[in-house]
Amino acid sequence: MTSPRVRLRAEIEALVPYRQGKPAAADAFKLSSNENPFEPLPAVLEALASSPINRYPDSSAWELRQRLASIHGVTPEQIQVGAGSVAVLTQLVLAAAAPGDEVLYSWRSFEAYPGIVTVSGATSVQVPNDAQYRHDLPAMAAAVTDRTRVIIVCSPNNPTSTIVTLDEFVAFMAAVPQSVLVILDEAYIEFVSDPSAVRGIPLLADYPNLVVLRTFSKAYGLAGLRIGYAVGAEYVMDAARATSIPLSVIELAQRGAMASLDHEDELLERVARIAMLRDQVWQALVDQGWDVPKAHGNFVWLPTGEATAAAADVFTSHGIVTRALGEGIRVSIGEPASVDKLLRASAEVVRNLRTGHSTPGLD
Repeated sequence: MTSPRVRLRAEIEALVPYRQGKPAAADAFKLSSNENPFEPLPAVLEALASSPINRYPDSSAWELRQRLASIHGVTPEQIQVGAGSVAVLTQLVLAAAAPGDEVLYSWRSFEAYPGIVTVSGATSVQVPNDAQYRHDLPAMAAAVTDRTRVIIVCSPNNPTSTIVTLDEFVAFMAAVPQSVLVILDEAYIEFVSDPSAVRGIPLLADYPNLVVLRTFSKAYGLAGLRIGYAVGAEYVMDAARATSIPLSVIELAQRGAMASLDHEDELLERVARIAMLRDQVWQALVDQGWDVPKAHGNFVWLPTGEATAAAADVFTSHGIVTRALGEGIRVSIGEPASVDKLLRASAEVVRNLRTGHSTPGLD
């Protein structure tokens, strides 16, 4: 006899959970999760070693918020720290959107967005990327309705690695009602060298409905500690704090973030090296014949269309673990030693795409 099932929300049962990038074999390179390939700085490891784990962390991350406020020229009350920027994003969406409301974002963008919106009970409105794999901001502005409560803009966009320019963003904000919360997700902003790219924090004084997300996971190499933050109006941050899980930002993470800020110059030198390698990989892909959007994060986007699954298998056979996402493949910039394998695999894939055979599933 079958036991009766617990009644769950139908939309949650139908929701596909977020899938983490696949692990790599011992002789392969994991380029599926946009992780920083460098080991933590000795000073960061020292700070972690001295962190007590038998005591609860500071639930408000007050010391870190004070430090970040000083850096960004805001008050500590204008900053909310969470277990990664995606946690703060979840708090903000829960605070602003409810059943019957809409959350608007470009697609394809970060995989977690649809799930966050569904959990809130709101409805996702996905506006397709343009032909250059970028946010179509005019189309997004046109999609705003009386039900729109939150708009998410991701720059550089994950997974396409494209940016929104300052001019584009300013025009967009002028077209959006001030009652709508606009969240600018800048998880990869430290890798951006293009001077035309939008940078949200200097714009906060001009747009009271703007919130900017940042993270220590990528450029600062603290992905395993899960710590990120948002900067915005104090009352919006208070609302995010009201929806947060208490004590979710552990002391290890807070101390690691503080130590990273103490040694930021050294960490940003590493970021510059990753960005230089990214540009080299992007140019090599273009030279191979790929139609690849200019990359601005620590990853590149390969538009493989219907051949995505087969193309991902080719990369795996070369010892490169990638992130296959429906219509394309995202490849992180990892260790310099991974580049030769990556480019050998990409050359094979582009040949297969041109000929339409040689790889099972490409016919």
